[in-house]
Parts: sequence; C-alpha cells; structure tokens
Amino acid sequence: MGNSLKTSANKILSRDSAQQLRESWRRQGKRVVFTSGVFDLLHRGHAEYLEQARALGDVLIVALNSDVSVRKNKGEDRPIVPELDRARLVAALESVDAVFIFDEQNNNTNIELLKPDIYVKAGDYSRDKLSSAAIVESYGGKVELVQFVKGSSSSAIIDKILQTYLNQVSVPMPSAPYELAPAIFVDRDGTLIESVEYLGDPAQCRLLPGAVGALRVLGDMGFRIVMVTNQPGVGLGYFTMEDLYRVNRVILKAAGKVGAKFHKVYICPHSHADECPCRKPKAAMIDRAVKELNIDLKRSFVIGDTTLDLMMAKNAGVKSILVATGQAGLDGICQVTPDYSVADLPAAAALIAELVRGS
Repeated sequence: MGNSLKTSANKILSRDSAQQLRESWRRQGKRVVFTSGVFDLLHRGHAEYLEQARALGDVLIVALNSDVSVRKNKGEDRPIVPELDRARLVAALESVDAVFIFDEQNNNTNIELLKPDIYVKAGDYSRDKLSSAAIVESYGGKVELVQFVKGSSSSAIIDKILQTYLNQVSVPMPSAPYELAPAIFVDRDGTLIESVEYLGDPAQCRLLPGAVGALRVLGDMGFRIVMVTNQPGVGLGYFTMEDLYRVNRVILKAAGKVGAKFHKVYICPHSHADECPCRKPKAAMIDRAVKELNIDLKRSFVIGDTTLDLMMAKNAGVKSILVATGQAGLDGICQVTPDYSVADLPAAAALIAELVRGS
C-alpha cells in the first residue's frame, strides 16, 4: 500500500480509509504519529512542524480542519485557501504520509478511531488543556508538544500582504465618518467581567460591579468606548466564534440597559502560535480603531488587568490604567509599568474624570 501513496493526490484519504491504513501500518510494526491543523497559506513553520512530528515515528497522518470548522474557529474570513487545496499542499510534503479532512472542533473522534502511537500538537497548547490527551494515554499512546517556528504564521503573511499592497489599490478609501475624539480601550476578561479561563459559555459571564455604569460615565464625557480582547480559545478550538459572540452579547445587553454604548468590539481569536499582529501586546486593534473611528490617541486611555494590556498601550503610545481586578497585573508576561493604578473600572472612570478636569 505504501507504493500507492507516492503522489500527493493519492495521500488524501477519507477518515475511514486513514483508519484502515493505520491498521495496516500497525500490523507492519510501524510507529504512527498523528497531528492536525488548518494549514492555511502553507509556510515554513508548517513544514518544520510536520517534519518534527514525522521524526517522532515511522509514518505521519495529518487531519486537516475543513472549511466549515475553520470558519467556526477563526471567523467567516478564513480560511484563505479551500480545504481540498490545503489538503493537496500538505500531502505534497515528504514528511506527510496521509491526509484526511474532518469537521469536528476537536480531535477526540480522530484519536478514538486512529489510536495513534504519538499525538502531536503545537507547543502553544499545554498538556492539561488538550481534551484528547486522556484518550491517547488511556490506550498507552503518548502526547508530544512541538514548537512552531517563531514569526511564521498565516496571519502574519496576510498582514504582510495587506501592508505591502493595500496602498497600491487605486480605489480611494472613504473618509472617517467621525470627528476626532479620544477613546477608552477597555479589556474584557478581568476588567469588564470576571475572569474565566477560555470563556465560551454565556451562563458563566458575570459583569464586575459598576463596570458598565463606568463605561456610561466615560461615554458621557465624550470618549468612544472600544472593547479590545484576546480570545485564543477560538484559535485553540475550545469554543467557536458564535460562542464568543453569545458571551459578548451578555455584556452588550447589560451595557445597553444603563445607557452605555460600545463604538467597536475588536477581537483577536488567534493562539499564541499564530503570532498575529492583532494579538495583545501588539497594537493592531488600536491602530484599526484609529482608522475606523478617528481616535485622538493623545487623549485616550487603555484600561486592563494584565501586562499585555499595559504593553499594548505603550506600543500604541496611549496612557495605561491598571485595575486590581482580574489578574491585577500579576500575569508577569511583559515588563511594563502602568501610568496609573486603580481598584477597578469605576475607579478608573473617576480618575479619568479628574484628569480631564485638571487638563
């Protein structure tokens, strides 16, 4: 059967066929490695990751997320490359022995059917966050974490293309519909709502005391209210964009009841491995708000509970306010000092009011 897998097209199988092939390899005493991914805009990081995975055993099976599952995880704009084209490209790699496409949001079914000797995932996961790890270990398999090459990601490629070619488009961009005004860039988890790791259930969304009322105060002062939030749980497959929207809807409804208004909500759904420009502490979400909302950064503030928020503010040239809710700046990810520190979001609103009066 190995001779039939010489071309990339012949390496693309159904999941049932991949299971049969795995059984054939088992009888031959081959050590089977299994991994999965989107592999959109195939790049060096993907190639080296798959080479490292293949080196852990004798043969490598790759499960490719279908277009449907990618849209659920990463939004309607992805994938860039359709599933059959992505499968053909992955199958063309020498390190890959077989590829199949799957629709599920996790690998539980894949693992149960294939029972690979080694299950490989990218190093931005942790062993205790892998829902499939217990299944692998239940039959004596092993879980291995392999790091992606830093700086290599599909999101980074997309951003590079936009930065390089967008200005060459001859169609003029419409002028900003807003007059110049300052903004409050407010973090979500730990600042507006209680921190729940990988929050995808709206029933677990709990507003912090006085949070939405503080946003109304700030809005009444002339600030545009912009939520900026990292949500890697989407990219990691713990919940979908639809789940994320349902959680945010709880916040928006609560804000509406007290007369608070969000001008924009910016979300980075990517995992750390993607290294996308919108993920905090990078400032792409703020840069986008400046273009879309005509923001005066000199009079704006970032309010958040982590050093990621503070470093994003520093990178964007915006004053930062650290709240003592959530992680209270104790995450230790970035070495940065806040411009101001307060107890919570209502205290931040009071501080900003005082600063505005004194200016």
